[in-house]
Amino acid sequence: MSLRVLVTGGAGLLGGPAARALVHAGHDVSVLTRGRRPVPAGAFAREADRADVESLAAALSGQVFDAVVDLLAFDAADVHRLLSVPGFRTNRVIMISTGQVYLVAAECRPPFIESDAERPPRPEPPRGTREHDNWVYGVGKREAESALRERAGALGIAATVLRLPVVQGADDGSRRLWAYVQRVLDGGPILLPGGGGNPVRFVWTDDVARALVTLVQQPPPPAFAYNLAQPDEPTLSALLTSVADVLGAAPRLLECTWEQAGAAGLDHTLSPYSGPWCSRPDPALATRDWGFAGTPSAEWLPRVVRAQLAEPAPQPHPGYTRRDRERALCAALEGGRGD
Repeated sequence: MSLRVLVTGGAGLLGGPAARALVHAGHDVSVLTRGRRPVPAGAFAREADRADVESLAAALSGQVFDAVVDLLAFDAADVHRLLSVPGFRTNRVIMISTGQVYLVAAECRPPFIESDAERPPRPEPPRGTREHDNWVYGVGKREAESALRERAGALGIAATVLRLPVVQGADDGSRRLWAYVQRVLDGGPILLPGGGGNPVRFVWTDDVARALVTLVQQPPPPAFAYNLAQPDEPTLSALLTSVADVLGAAPRLLECTWEQAGAAGLDHTLSPYSGPWCSRPDPALATRDWGFAGTPSAEWLPRVVRAQLAEPAPQPHPGYTRRDRERALCAALEGGRGD
């Protein structure tokens, strides 16, 4: 049966695959977009600015959808603004949230289960810091989830939240995986604060797209929130060794401290998957309740690396502009080991 589905933000890393998968499944897909990028073939573009009430009303007033896949709810105001459009109706909302809802808690004990999002948040970090930006994002997503639960209940709408770790796929504007690919390709060492022994857990964009099709097509699952993630948790150094294998190279991984990196004029962009802001959600509940099956990293990683290599003009990761400083620090560290 064909369903009318609205996808907010149907382009880029996650939105494009989600909209394409829904179209391929035979559904009537509309994409809410600002019009800066083309929507996937077979989808209908509805141009609007999610932050503007009048723009949303012009695009969605009087429209009725069987389901909404909301990729653009970053705080409570986003939820209220969408669900308050005059005459706009839907039977259910599936909102994409984030593992950051766990990382802003005062106590963090990964891997995270869904109830961990109920832990009280840590105090607000100083403004102007990376910690503050991540805290604002995580707290905002918590507030968006709460607003959806409240409004959906009042309106009689079924609501499901999907909490994702870092999403991996082609067309990744964050360039975080590409940051490591670039460093393998140039033959130089990759500096890893902490040594790269930290476990990492991601989710492949194709798995998220398939999960969204499954959820749209079946009755709402019993829980409000579910984690999606790959089943395995390799260490960062093991993951980067796999990246190098795809590229036919030998990885050169070199341990440093954050203090050494800072003294060399480097910051967190040195190694995007080091440090505390990569969540590790446990997907067991989604597997149990509705059969979600994430793809192991050994299967998706080669596809993603090759897809990023095939991009016609890949943009560098921002931290790569300081590659000369990295090499200087590597030389100093390796020289010190030889003394």
